[in-house]
Amino acid sequence: MGDAREELDAVLSGRGWDLGGTYDGTPQPGDAVRLGSSACYVVLAVLFNDEVRQHPKNQCPQSYAPQGAPKNPIFCPKKDGVLLVQEAKAECRGTWYLPAGRMEPGESVVAALRREVKEETGLECEPLTLLALEERGPAWLRFVFLARPTGGTLKTLEDADAESLQAKWWGGPLDPLPLRAPDILPLLELAARYRRSPPHPPTLPQELPCAHLCLRLLVAFTPCPPGHLWVLLNISGPPRLPVVACGTHPTQIRRGLRLPVLGFLGGCLPPDPQIGPMGLLGLQHRAGGPGGADGVCLNVLVSLQPRGAGEGPPPELCHPAFRWWRVEEEGLRGRILQRLREGGTVPIRS
Repeated sequence: MGDAREELDAVLSGRGWDLGGTYDGTPQPGDAVRLGSSACYVVLAVLFNDEVRQHPKNQCPQSYAPQGAPKNPIFCPKKDGVLLVQEAKAECRGTWYLPAGRMEPGESVVAALRREVKEETGLECEPLTLLALEERGPAWLRFVFLARPTGGTLKTLEDADAESLQAKWWGGPLDPLPLRAPDILPLLELAARYRRSPPHPPTLPQELPCAHLCLRLLVAFTPCPPGHLWVLLNISGPPRLPVVACGTHPTQIRRGLRLPVLGFLGGCLPPDPQIGPMGLLGLQHRAGGPGGADGVCLNVLVSLQPRGAGEGPPPELCHPAFRWWRVEEEGLRGRILQRLREGGTVPIRS
C-alpha cells in the first residue's frame, strides 16, 4: 500500500496528487471543462485591515504543519476593518460587497483572486487560505479566500470605473450599509472564527492539471467507540483513492457535489449508505490545462456512518475493484481522525 500511503499523505498535507486520468463510477467524463461555456468559477476575498507580525503565539497549529514546513503567521488584529467594495454595475450600483468576480479562461485561481482584488479595490493581496467552497452544482463554484493586503493604493471615488465605485475599510456594524446581498455575512463570521482558532491548516490551490470537474474521495469508516479506521481504495491497479467525475448537464447538478458521491458509493456499498458531512482537503487546478481545459479536482473527505451499534468492520463491498484498507500506522490514522473529529476541513456550502 506504499502508493496509497504517499497519496494520503499528499492529500492530507494539501499538496495534491496527480490524477492519472482514470475515473470511477458514473458518469464518465465527456468533453473537457471550459470556463464560459460548461462551467463558471468565482473568486471572493475577505481582507482585514490588520498588521501581520511574526510572533510565536500567532502561528498555525503545529499539528497541521507539514513536516519540515515553515510556520505561517496569522493576523494579530488591531482594528477589525474589513475591505468592502461599492458596486458600479447598473443592477446593484451603490451597494456594498466583498471583492469578487469570475475567473477568466486560462487563468489560475490565485491569479484571478489577485486580479479581482486589484481591479475592484486598488490593493494587491496574497491569499492565506481557502475559507469555503460554495457550489450551485459542480458547474458553478465560488472559492472564498482569506487574504492579506500587500501593497497598492485604496480606490477612491475619483478612481471609479466599470469595476467599482470605490473601496473602504469598514470597521463598524454592517447594518447601516446597503449590501448587494446578505450572503457575505456568514463568510465574514467564518473568516473571524478562522482567525481566532484555525479549524484546518492553510489550504491553497495546487497547480496540477485536470481536464474535468472531479472529486478525489477519502472515504473513511470509523466504528464506535472510535480508534479503528478504514479507508476505501481502488485496487484494480496500484492502490489509490477513488476519483469520480461530476456531470455538468442540468439533470446532473440539481443535487450538487453530493450527487456523484452518492452515485459512486451506491454502486459499491449496500443500499442507502449512511454518508456524513463532506469537507474539502484541497483543490487542484492548472490554468490552461490539457487542451486548454479548466477542470478542477476537489480532494474531499467523506465519513461513512456506521449502522446500529456502530461496532465491527466496515460494510461489505459489492464491487471487486475496491477494498477497505485498515489504517494501522498511528501517525496517518491520527491525522485522518483529527480531521474527522474536529471538522478540520474547508466547508462545502451548497
